Amino acid sequence: MQKLFDEIGSLDQRCYDKFFLSEEVLMEHAAQGMEKFIKGKFAKNSKVLVVCGSGNNGADGIALSRLLAYDYDVKLFYAKDSKSEMAKLQHKRASAVGVKTTYELNECDVVVDAVLGTGFNGVFSSEVDAVIRTINKLKAYKIACDVPSGLQSDGQCDKRTFIADATLTMGALKKSMFSDEAKEFLGEIKVLNLGVAREIYEGKTNWNLLDLEDLELPHRDKKDSHKGVYGHLSLACGEKPGASIMSGLSALRFGSGIVTLVGYENEQTLNIPYSLMYTHSLPKNTTALACGMGLGIEFSDKEFSNFLDNKLPLIVDADMFHSLKIVDILQRDKLVITPHPKEFVSLLKLTGIANISIAELQKNRFKYSELFCEKYPNVVLLLKGANVIIGKKDKFFVNPHGNSSLAKGGSGDVLSGLVGALLAQGYTPLNAAIQASLAHTKLAQEYKGADFSLTPEDLIAGIGNL
Repeated sequence: MQKLFDEIGSLDQRCYDKFFLSEEVLMEHAAQGMEKFIKGKFAKNSKVLVVCGSGNNGADGIALSRLLAYDYDVKLFYAKDSKSEMAKLQHKRASAVGVKTTYELNECDVVVDAVLGTGFNGVFSSEVDAVIRTINKLKAYKIACDVPSGLQSDGQCDKRTFIADATLTMGALKKSMFSDEAKEFLGEIKVLNLGVAREIYEGKTNWNLLDLEDLELPHRDKKDSHKGVYGHLSLACGEKPGASIMSGLSALRFGSGIVTLVGYENEQTLNIPYSLMYTHSLPKNTTALACGMGLGIEFSDKEFSNFLDNKLPLIVDADMFHSLKIVDILQRDKLVITPHPKEFVSLLKLTGIANISIAELQKNRFKYSELFCEKYPNVVLLLKGANVIIGKKDKFFVNPHGNSSLAKGGSGDVLSGLVGALLAQGYTPLNAAIQASLAHTKLAQEYKGADFSLTPEDLIAGIGNL
């Protein structure tokens, strides 16, 4: 697990004040980190083009050019004339060791974007716009210095943001790098040391980035056990039973001892898999509940009340986020909700938090996640997206490991089953959401077929090989 920060200016300042490091020391370490990355990946004499802006991001790039000057064919291109004192100083140093300035953006082996960095919060000037457009078209390996030019501090991206193969970010991870929009532009991400260990440089934060190594599977290490030991998940089976069936099969694969579908249809017409139970009333030994997946309007108010008239852990998904019933459900303890953006927009409106469009949400996913968790501190939110946000009260986690193969109907039903299985086995709601999300994304990563071909059945089949 890694820390995420809104900004790192205060972390830099702490280095100056507490560790007696200067801006120049931090910059030299940043340049050395980029140098090491390039030397580890590209042969001597490779052509390196460093494209610089006028500020300290540009200065980082200029310092890099000096370090590469002896072993590489390196040239500097200035998108804007140097203005910061550090940029001017680094220009003198680079010139003194023979680094040449070029006025053409020619083909090269490596292009380094050191134009704007984290200070950008607006629109490109015409000069920068032309430069970024051109270097995005180069066939070179593309490296972003700190963040790709065009990425703003809130995670929004200019339409012509630099498209990096690798982003070499300074000191710590920025939260902006993990917006859904940003995922298109960053490539591989590596954090560079700035003169002290990362653990010393970083401060406190409420936001964290999940690593796949954080996944803890529900292994069975108790020899004297039976199915009841591993929990009983009951799912509301409604208008579209396929959704709850997929969730149920997912939960069974993920370790739940018993999985029961609770519905009011004739089970002979539903084609229920033999491994799932089916009943018209909630089993007394149920240890967790799931509802919303394909629920529709199948349940009467009385039947729904009977299903939820308890204090059992609950996972809620899909149709429930368009119903006023959700407002009462949000008062429960031990609750996980898993909306996708459209559903979360509906939920925000029903709860009186905000009346916004999906586009507005996607531009401000961090903000609205925090607003929701502030109003409902007992609820675990799992907001689906290219980068999943999981939050409870004032603790937040981002899972960046999903890929586009999960953009398929039914994938969310599988996720709900994974969460439900862990709730049934006694996991806390927050840990159930984190571990289920990590398992879900790992399943997608390990799928061997074409990226467009993944189905919910493939995900369920893969659970056994995690």
